This record gives sequence, C-alpha cells and structure tokens, in this order.
Amino acid sequence: MNIGRILLSKKSLPGHNYSHRRKKRRKKRMESEKRKRSRENNNNNNMVQKLYDTCKQVFANDSLEPKDIMFTAPSLEFSCTSPGTKESPLVTYIKLHECNKFSIGIFCLPPSGVIPLHNHPGMTVFSKLLSGTMHTKSYDWVKNHDQFNHYGGQEECRLRLAKVHADADFSAPCNATVLFPESGGNMHCFKALTPCILLDVLGPPYSEAEGRRCTYYQHYTYHNITFSDVKEMEVEEEETRSYAWLEELNKQFVVLGGTYEGPTIKK
Repeated sequence: MNIGRILLSKKSLPGHNYSHRRKKRRKKRMESEKRKRSRENNNNNNMVQKLYDTCKQVFANDSLEPKDIMFTAPSLEFSCTSPGTKESPLVTYIKLHECNKFSIGIFCLPPSGVIPLHNHPGMTVFSKLLSGTMHTKSYDWVKNHDQFNHYGGQEECRLRLAKVHADADFSAPCNATVLFPESGGNMHCFKALTPCILLDVLGPPYSEAEGRRCTYYQHYTYHNITFSDVKEMEVEEEETRSYAWLEELNKQFVVLGGTYEGPTIKK
C-alpha cells in the first residue's frame, strides 16, 4: 500500500504554533502598554482635567462648612463705608495658600458687598458658597462674532459680545460651581444679599508675568446700546436678554486682608 508522505502545515507544527501564540501575546501586550502610555501622557498634559478631578473629589459630598475651616471671620453685619455713600462695603479676603500652581482663599462679604465682574484667563476656578445668600452673574465670550466686538462713538472704547451663563441667587448649603478658561461662566461677579462666606480655588492663580491678568468689566444689556454699523444679530428678539456688551475697565478691586487661623496646611 502506498501510504505516501504526510505533509504537516506550519500551523500543525508544535514549535511554530507556540512561536505564533507568543508573538500574538507580545503584540497584544505592546498595544496595551502603548494605550496606557497614551492615557498617561494625556493625563499629564491635561492639567485642567487633573485640577478638575481633584477638586471634584474634594467637593464630592458638598458638606464643607465654615466650621471645618475654623478661621476667625470678620464681622459681616456692618458696612465699612461711610453712611450715605453709594459705594459698596469692603470685602475681606483671607488667603489659605498660594503657589504658582494654585491658590485657595476665602472671601467674606457683608450685606451688599460686591466682587465686581472680572475674568479668569487660562484658569479653572472652583467656588463654593459656605454661608449666606448671594446673587451671581456670569458670562462667556460669544465666538465667531468679531463684527460685533467694536463700537465707534464719541468716546473710543472696546466692547465684546458675551452671553449670560448664570444669573441667579444662591444660598448655602449649595453645590460647588466650576468655570473653565472658555466656558462655564469664565467672567463672573457676586453681590451679597446677606453676610456671605465664599471659598475660592484658582488653578493656576493670577500672574501678569505669565499672561493671566485680572481684568474688570462694565456690562451693558443688548437693548441699552444701539450700533449703527453692526449687522442684526441672528437671534430672536426675546433671546437678546441672554447677551450683553462687556467693556474693559481700567480699575482695581480693593479688599481688606484677613488672617487665616484655621488648621495648619502641611506643604
């Protein structure tokens, strides 16, 4: 009987089959390590995300109260301005920590105390109202509307179109809020309706040397200004209340300095 020869394919060879499986495992392991390195690089480069994740974890239960900080708050029941004046009472700022990466501080606002409208260039900010009731208004710049961002009148000024992000009263206890460099209400202002204590976390903090200068603004509603050289906005009439013109101001915000006497921060 002519049995002939039995030809073994490469797949049926024991040695080759082992080598093939080993190559597949090595390739799979390399791809997994590559994806892991990619995720680590993305996480390392995205400092904003790291700040957000950290603060989100800290404020997860939103149970932080003034007693947890144990600082000596100034009296917030009286105004620091002269009777009969229209100026807002002074606000006190207590610095807990500041470095080139982030800053932590507390604003203490008496009734009618105001933190004027200002921006946060390239910054992420967490705010948490620890006590009291305040009105908050915030804006983000309207993109792709450069034709609106000027005004030629008797006085030269620079206006930019912004959209309202929030315009409401908040009372403690309430959730922490977060704003980002280009969203979430990057420009905001506060007015205390009662004595208020506000926790403020900036990452990174203001730095003129690094291009993060705090700028203050005056806001005008859309209906308050007529622009003869501006085309009609592509929004419905009832929606115009959600927009405002912001004018940069050459001013500074003066606060009283307070001393932190709470738990020691280990650096």
